[in-house]
Amino acid sequence: MAKKVNVKITSNTKGDRMNIAVLFSLYLLQGIPLGLCAAIPMLLQNKKVSYRQQAQFSFALWPFSLKLLWAPIVDSLYSVKFGRRKTWLVPVQYALGALMLYLSYFIDDWLSESEPKIQVLTAFCFCMNFLAATQDIAVDGWALTMLRRENVGYASTCNSVGQTAGYFLGYVIFIALESADFCNYWLRSVPSDEGLVKISGFLGFWGLTFLLITTLVAIFKKEDRHTLEEDDMSIKETYLLLQKIISLPNVKLLAFILLTAKIAYSASDGVTALKLIENGVPKEKFALMAMPLVPLQIVLPLFIARHTSGPEPMNVYIKCIPYRLFFNILGLIVVYFTSIVIKNNIVPVYYYPMLVLMYCFHQITLYGMFVSAMAFFARISDPAVGGTYMTLLNTLCNLGGTWTSTVALWFVDSLTWKSCSNNSANDCSTVTLQEQCQGGDGICRTIIDGYYFEVIFCTFVGVVWYFLMRSRILLLQAAQTSDWCVSLRKRRKS
Repeated sequence: MAKKVNVKITSNTKGDRMNIAVLFSLYLLQGIPLGLCAAIPMLLQNKKVSYRQQAQFSFALWPFSLKLLWAPIVDSLYSVKFGRRKTWLVPVQYALGALMLYLSYFIDDWLSESEPKIQVLTAFCFCMNFLAATQDIAVDGWALTMLRRENVGYASTCNSVGQTAGYFLGYVIFIALESADFCNYWLRSVPSDEGLVKISGFLGFWGLTFLLITTLVAIFKKEDRHTLEEDDMSIKETYLLLQKIISLPNVKLLAFILLTAKIAYSASDGVTALKLIENGVPKEKFALMAMPLVPLQIVLPLFIARHTSGPEPMNVYIKCIPYRLFFNILGLIVVYFTSIVIKNNIVPVYYYPMLVLMYCFHQITLYGMFVSAMAFFARISDPAVGGTYMTLLNTLCNLGGTWTSTVALWFVDSLTWKSCSNNSANDCSTVTLQEQCQGGDGICRTIIDGYYFEVIFCTFVGVVWYFLMRSRILLLQAAQTSDWCVSLRKRRKS
């Protein structure tokens, strides 16, 4: 009997260390606008904006869920002389830096106490996210060719670590440094009414950083000639391919599942954090809660992947649903508990450990569903067109969370009944009416909070969805590989 020889392929980063550093830097820059756009709702919540206004701003987060619409254009149109990826990366990053610098001159006024300019903020942040999403398309493509074949696995590491680091800087670090309370307690010997940084200064710094790093990449980083000669589909062929994939019966059913699965968690995931801040949790303390979750977010996918690597990854997805529905109700209880225990900005010592523990368990269920879905996408995607197939499924999955969160935020105010204590005709439905009530020595009392109604309703919808879709998910999982294939194949360039 012949002896089995195991061949182990190892990576050697010696020739790719600079490339890895470049990729990490580009993904880190990508995470900055994402973090800032996550921080702005926290700033707005302290200014007592309505949840409908928060819903309007949430449209600024949509580009990353829609980037498939223009990804074929970014992949297909380029200048051979300048570089396939640099054709888009350099102008997009210059535009991002210039936009940040422009915003730095006006954003403090737009976030003013009197009346935040939600529509203007939404438009500019949408543009910022659109540019970041376009940068993501270009960097993802470049990452596969910038590194040597044996080191290409580092591309996903640069993506996850770099983007997480950028998001952390743009969200957690900014919120902490912007908070006067945090800076007075931890960083100052002489108290002040303002934090160490304002959003205008933060935007200005990163705008200049974008311009500097982009200039260095444009001048010193070259694209190898062979990366410009890969087999590709034209724009027309790519859109035709997307149409053929979506036309598959299994994909139609999967698309419906992905677009409706997160209705059950929309109120809990989209509104709970804002409710906690409304009920007295300092925004900087809430942002800093992300720090102990970072190691968990790194380890969880590795652990869960052991249970989703087989032929039935969606079993984990299905098992996580009841637990995640339970956390809807648990979150509701925590929000109500918060409104009782936090008085005069005094937070009990036990409160934050309790909140972190709850979010840790929530992350386990969330990542369980996410990793199992990604493993399922990888298993069913037609290998001949795997990149486009995976991008389509990921887009549907992201869009399912984006639209449901926006709708949940939009209806909170409509489902909330308030009344002014000394004027029953004033329903305190807007900031102006609330100020009128308070100006007349009245108090806006909440009779029915739309958040609680939404969480209960969405949880009920989730239970019904679970019993209706569980068998269909298992049916899709058991389908033959041929049921997911498309007849169109990549056309080689002549």
